[in-house]
Amino acid sequence: MTAAITTAAAKPALRSRRPPVTATLLLLLCLLAAAMLASATIGAANIPFHRLWPALGIGPADASVIARDKLVLFSIRLPRLACAAMIGAMLAMAGALMQGLFRNALADPALVGVSSGGAFAAALTIVIADTLLAGSAYFSLDLLPIAAFAGSLVTTFALYRIASSAGRTSVAIFLLAGLAIAALANAGIGLLVFVADDRQLRDITFWLLGSLSGATWTKAAMLAPVLIVMLIAAPALARPLDLLVLGEAEAFHAGVAVERIKRTAIVLISAMTGASVAVCGVVGFVGIIVPHLLRIVIGPGHRLLLPASALLGAVLMVAADSCARVIAAPAEVPIGILTAAVGAPFFLVLLLRQRALVSL
Repeated sequence: MTAAITTAAAKPALRSRRPPVTATLLLLLCLLAAAMLASATIGAANIPFHRLWPALGIGPADASVIARDKLVLFSIRLPRLACAAMIGAMLAMAGALMQGLFRNALADPALVGVSSGGAFAAALTIVIADTLLAGSAYFSLDLLPIAAFAGSLVTTFALYRIASSAGRTSVAIFLLAGLAIAALANAGIGLLVFVADDRQLRDITFWLLGSLSGATWTKAAMLAPVLIVMLIAAPALARPLDLLVLGEAEAFHAGVAVERIKRTAIVLISAMTGASVAVCGVVGFVGIIVPHLLRIVIGPGHRLLLPASALLGAVLMVAADSCARVIAAPAEVPIGILTAAVGAPFFLVLLLRQRALVSL
């Protein structure tokens, strides 16, 4: 009895120590701004901090230096930063949505097979388009984002049709079907790797490992509408996701349109994951690391978790991309290697912690 009273008394104290919404979002926003400023100055073509402001049109500097810095900044660095921030935000929000939908903190967007479907379509384009277009690498590379996004959409449609019956969508079947489709897509990628020549094999490998080296303003413009839709939908999804943690029946009796929320969440998860794969290839573990860390710090409420995930995911991707450009400069390390190197040990720690909790 005493222990129960102590636990009940401790809960308000724990809640009171959590940071307020405005302060948390403002802190993450400042962290993102600092990460982007730092990232804008580093790379194979360094732009020292004191030359960054003249390149942005603030303050005087040597005209020839400004021209060179502007070319690097506006043609390469800024579109890359914009893509990195938006992709990180979308992958992290997709992870937060999926974990809320599946009521499992270990869920990840890659589990539904959307990333694999997009990667298979991209690999198919690299091999077939390159062969049919007689080695026209420029045109085939232009087709990659379109093919990857189309592959992601087809995968989403197939998953939704498999998981839906009589107007209801089974989350469990959706997840299991995603695993099966991911296995099929990976088998197809393996076959393409087998028949590809050396140059095509390098392109496929670099795509599967993830890279932002091909980021442009056009690709950033393609990502922006998907992110904006998710940010608009986030407040409407927050309360239903909080109630879904109690179970679908309980959420339904609390007034939640469970099937509509599941359909909306599935479409948003697939759209964000597919758009990310279309631009940078396969980047894993962002969707599992960011929401889990934030749940520890700010709690499980989705009203704050979703926008905070977007900001922290953007910070993580910008930082990872900066490291990818610096570690082996002037060469570039695929960003998927860095996120996997950090995310895989973190995932193992989560699994060990989950096992320890189950054994108690």
